[in-house]
Amino acid sequence: MHTPIKGFSKLSRDAKIEWIVNEIFDGNQSVVELLNSYLHQDAKVQKLHNEFIENTITNYYLPLGVAPNFLINDTVYTIPMAIEESSVVAAAAKAAQFWLKRGGFKTTILGTEKIGHVHFMYSGDREKLRSFFNDNRVNLINSTDDITANMRARGGGITDITLVDKTAELEDYYQLDVRFQTCDSMGANFINSCLERLAESLTNTIASDTRFSEEEKQVQIVMRILSNYTPQCLVRAEVSCPIEDLTEEEGVSPQEFAEKFYRAVRIAEIEPYRATTHNKGIFNGIDAVVIATGNDFRAVEAAGHTHASKNGKYSSLTHCSIKDNTFRFWIEIPLSVGVVGGLTSLHPMVKFSHKLLGNPSAEELMGIIAASGLAQNFAALRALVTSGIQKGHMKMHLFNILNQLEATDEEKTFFVNYFKDKVVSHSAVVRKFCEMRQIPYESMIKK
Repeated sequence: MHTPIKGFSKLSRDAKIEWIVNEIFDGNQSVVELLNSYLHQDAKVQKLHNEFIENTITNYYLPLGVAPNFLINDTVYTIPMAIEESSVVAAAAKAAQFWLKRGGFKTTILGTEKIGHVHFMYSGDREKLRSFFNDNRVNLINSTDDITANMRARGGGITDITLVDKTAELEDYYQLDVRFQTCDSMGANFINSCLERLAESLTNTIASDTRFSEEEKQVQIVMRILSNYTPQCLVRAEVSCPIEDLTEEEGVSPQEFAEKFYRAVRIAEIEPYRATTHNKGIFNGIDAVVIATGNDFRAVEAAGHTHASKNGKYSSLTHCSIKDNTFRFWIEIPLSVGVVGGLTSLHPMVKFSHKLLGNPSAEELMGIIAASGLAQNFAALRALVTSGIQKGHMKMHLFNILNQLEATDEEKTFFVNYFKDKVVSHSAVVRKFCEMRQIPYESMIKK
């Protein structure tokens, strides 16, 4: 426990760290060394990182890996993936290699529309409000002209605005539902700026409209904010091939593999407990690319999970069919991402990631991200219905266990060879490690 502090944000970085060390780490100066060791050697780059967020004390690294051989719409990509979980990048690359020889991934943009709302309370005659909105709809949109000018020049802007009556669910509650096209930007700041202006215009215009009584003019704006659920900003990615091309190395026939795979997907479609883990694996592939390209993985996940519940029950984001001797596997998911603005023009590794992908448009990036999620899910299900998920995952996790044990490079080489034909588990690695170093197993378990 430590005492609260006032004015922490006004302290210098060194003063912030000094307070943390003295108040929380009992003055241990090795904490300062640790935090300083993660600073970037280039002062300009570090200054950039410092200004991304508030109260910055150091950097927090994630590994940036790449998954090559992704054939997407007849173009081969090497996909950047920023993630800390072992086996994710390897699994994506393995799935990409599998489908490289089978036509690759095909993606389709089903929509790029984004949504924002002005949430407000109005206690008057609803027919007056409807009449007012119909008369002033265009004027409301035009009130944002100075904000939308640049976006409209690029082909975007406000595409629609409707009045939504939600009073059956909450007394006096209405919305302005506003639809946007934001071209190659994610557009959050643009959307929120438009909504602020629309809220102001709504209240001012109602206040000067003679059809409303003084009481009815007292419109209360509750919130004006974009929605991270974007069901009309949707992408589909799919793979397909003749069933006989689903050759496996696990002694499973192509037909048996296809049927087991199909059943695994159906289980995720009907069982929320399985769907949660199933979709988490999909987001292993999606989030890693979203982070690497400087986009908002929390917004993407929130939209994806809402989409998984769109029919009233949480379900799989991927689907599978076996028809006319053809295996087909696909995902449809809302992905609101951008390739301009935000971190995309600031973070050096984000800029690198976009260049690695050939500087894609926002729509192309949607397809790339969806393909990565589908690949990750294919790899996981392929393992689950054949050899089991742990065989490959734990071999990739082996180095994490050895690093925890502070194994030497020679010991790591030994363990890689030792477990080539054995199942990796934490206890098995620790036992063998203790045997090699001639130390009691119980002493390591207590640690």
